[in-house]
Amino acid sequence: MSQKKESKEKVPNPVLSLEEIEKGKALPPEPSSKRRRFLTAEKKFDLFVESCRSPGRVGEILRREGLYHSDLARIRAVVEEGALAALRSVRPGKRRKPSVPAEIHEALLREKEEVEKALASLAMENQALKKAWSGGSRGR
Repeated sequence: MSQKKESKEKVPNPVLSLEEIEKGKALPPEPSSKRRRFLTAEKKFDLFVESCRSPGRVGEILRREGLYHSDLARIRAVVEEGALAALRSVRPGKRRKPSVPAEIHEALLREKEEVEKALASLAMENQALKKAWSGGSRGR
């Protein structure tokens, strides 16, 4: 009988007094031990690849990472969309040169003409110096 009395004495009273309730309200809430995780794109892709390589271990992978099956399904959908978009952009055949805006094209043409004029001027000056040096006006 002494054991029953001891066990009853150890059990806390489940009814809280008004003072205890007020103390509990004043305390800040304890921070949750489970914080939201933000996975990088690389990590998500690694999870996708790992789940594809070993389909029998998907549950283990999800438990290890703390994810749900719906999270993995969402990652798979995003990977599929990205892959399809990338494949749609690649067309068979000869690759086209990227188009240049008209303003930039005009500016490049003007710059080309200026450089060609400068080159022609320097070429003529070079020819004149060659003639002068080769003995055109040396004391013969």
